[in-house]
Amino acid sequence: MAMKILLAVDGSACALRAVDHLIGHVSWFRDEPQIDLLYVQPPIPVGRALAHVSKETLHAHYLEEGREQLQPAEARLAEAGRAATTHIHVGQAAEVIARMAGDLGSDLIVMGTHGRTGLSGLIAGSVATRVLHLAPCPVLLVK
Repeated sequence: MAMKILLAVDGSACALRAVDHLIGHVSWFRDEPQIDLLYVQPPIPVGRALAHVSKETLHAHYLEEGREQLQPAEARLAEAGRAATTHIHVGQAAEVIARMAGDLGSDLIVMGTHGRTGLSGLIAGSVATRVLHLAPCPVLLVK
């Protein structure tokens, strides 16, 4: 049975290194792994914004942003001849990554150590560290 890998990306250079690392080490696996490519869009604090923006417009924004962030990773996987199923979700990244790994029955999560969180990541704690604590399966962090 093929290994199921959840590849979490956020559009950062570190996330693309994780993609490249996975591509370069696919030979580790006996069978071609099943790759699920995930982007988690941080929620926009809506508050009063929904009075001026429809839910459909907000949903379209999330999809557009998600597709834009997934495109470089999808292109690299396709160039290497690797198929991936893409997923776009909205929420807190670490919690969504861990939940999706469980929902998809992932055997491994692959992700970069540093993403696009910047200063807020230093204050709130690293997404990668949080995933390590929450994940239902092993996590491979790529520096």
